[in-house]
Amino acid sequence: MAKSRNYTVNFGPQHPAAHGVLRMILEIEGENIVRADPHIGLLHRGTEKLAESRTFIQALPYMDRLDYVSMMCNEHAYCLATERLLGVDVPLRAQYIRVMFAEITRILNHLMGIGSHALDIGAMTVFLYAFREREDLMDIYEAVSGARMHAAYFRPGGVYRDLPDTMPQYESSKYRPAKVLKQLNKDREGSVLDFIEAFTERFPACVDEYENLLTDNRIWKQRTVGIGVISPERALQKGFTGPMLRGSGVEWDLRKKQPYEVYDRVDFDIPVGVNGDCYDRYLCRINEMRESNRIIKQCVQWLKENQGPVMIDNHKVAPPKREAMKSGMEELIHHFKLFSEGMHVPEGEVYVGTEHPKGEFGIYMISDGANKPYRLKIRAPGFAHLQGMDELAKGHMLADVVAIIGTLDIVFGEVDR
Repeated sequence: MAKSRNYTVNFGPQHPAAHGVLRMILEIEGENIVRADPHIGLLHRGTEKLAESRTFIQALPYMDRLDYVSMMCNEHAYCLATERLLGVDVPLRAQYIRVMFAEITRILNHLMGIGSHALDIGAMTVFLYAFREREDLMDIYEAVSGARMHAAYFRPGGVYRDLPDTMPQYESSKYRPAKVLKQLNKDREGSVLDFIEAFTERFPACVDEYENLLTDNRIWKQRTVGIGVISPERALQKGFTGPMLRGSGVEWDLRKKQPYEVYDRVDFDIPVGVNGDCYDRYLCRINEMRESNRIIKQCVQWLKENQGPVMIDNHKVAPPKREAMKSGMEELIHHFKLFSEGMHVPEGEVYVGTEHPKGEFGIYMISDGANKPYRLKIRAPGFAHLQGMDELAKGHMLADVVAIIGTLDIVFGEVDR
């Protein structure tokens, strides 16, 4: 009988399941993984260094481009860090809007994560279903910021603007019958808040559809149950956070343990797994979407009942209103100085960690009193998770590597930075 030999193969960056720019060197014995060595750096854009030569406001849009499926959650940590150095308090309405959009972003992230994970393993339908709901959420992004992805909607001191009173509607065309047009615009006749509320009403049924396709699907279970198991102790040692840690049974969520904004005012649960495998992590993400939907509902209710400012009144931090700027000399000067020179942030250092959809996303910022960050260090959850790839994949089959990469839910914008 012929002896099996060890081979070294390149898995990616061209492999469709390697998520773009991951190059993994796999040492395999037959079909079994002996060693997995992830190589990163192919997408390195030097975000942390770039921020040192930009003003605090100019560096904000770089955050959207880190994890480009969790845009506003990246902005959130950056704004909180800047505000803590400035010593300013954000208006309550702005805090509710931020929490609502952070949870919308969590759903966006998990729809992409679960959809692409299933697609990698061979289940195509759930990917199409997930993108159906992502379209509605992207429309909400566009309605408030003008951009479908890189929103730059959270700003130090609050949010860019209040929620619009109207939701953009589909226009008639020769390819779209009137009956179809009416159905498409059914939930778009009111405000953005009305549209979000309508989404929260129908979304639980959509999650049920994803579960019908996957949760008891025997092929899905064969590919995920018992794959990529990590114990709670080892997950903590490795620096895992988010669903990667909660899937192993550790109930750790910064929204509960170290509440920020208005998370202590809303009611939600932390879904946790038992076995620490790919399947339990999938179930955590599914249930997190349900909990996010609960949080969004509560925020919509509060925002409908309470009005107020969405940006602080300090024009050295926040721009004046455009109407005031067009009629007042002082406001025009404030606007010009803010966007040309930027704001001067007092000396100090701060670390702010937020519960990003993928885990703990942290911003460590040092200010020397100038208008630019002296140092900026980003703690990306995907970076810590990718370090566990060798341990998670060892002893598994080559096909299981795909399932493990999918369950890590990594995006290379934040891994490489």
